[in-house]
Amino acid sequence: MSPRADEARAVQLAAARELQLADQHGAPHRLSDWRGLNVVLYFYPKDDTPGCTVEGKEFRELHDQFTALDCVVVGVSTDSVESHRAFAEKHGFPFILLADEGGALAQAFGVLDNGMARRSTFVLDRDGGVARAFPDVTPRGHAQRVLNFVRTLLESHRMLGG
Repeated sequence: MSPRADEARAVQLAAARELQLADQHGAPHRLSDWRGLNVVLYFYPKDDTPGCTVEGKEFRELHDQFTALDCVVVGVSTDSVESHRAFAEKHGFPFILLADEGGALAQAFGVLDNGMARRSTFVLDRDGGVARAFPDVTPRGHAQRVLNFVRTLLESHRMLGG
């Protein structure tokens, strides 16, 4: 990416941190609400479809480990609050699902495709910057790969005296 494109992307992501989206309970959230924590922001195409269900269940199974690392897991798709509520309840998801119905957050992260989010994950550091992007995710085993990265990120932060 050119320096100008990098700068434009940084401005777009800064604005994205202030977008307010409702979760599966209708509660409003902004990415900036989690400043000071690491955030796993995983985009997925559609509630209750096979790949999205596998991915969500794997994040559910590892949720306590993410939480122990002061890491928030947030799923995002362009589905509605009501769809997210049913999906989360059906599968017992303990994490937040944001309803990005207009696709603004997915667009800001460059993953909006034909009105749906492409399966991609971003690990945001404690300052809200993108520490790692996982494009074109394969659902099975992905949550564990992300958890391994978060552990590595925190370990390197500790080694540097953070």
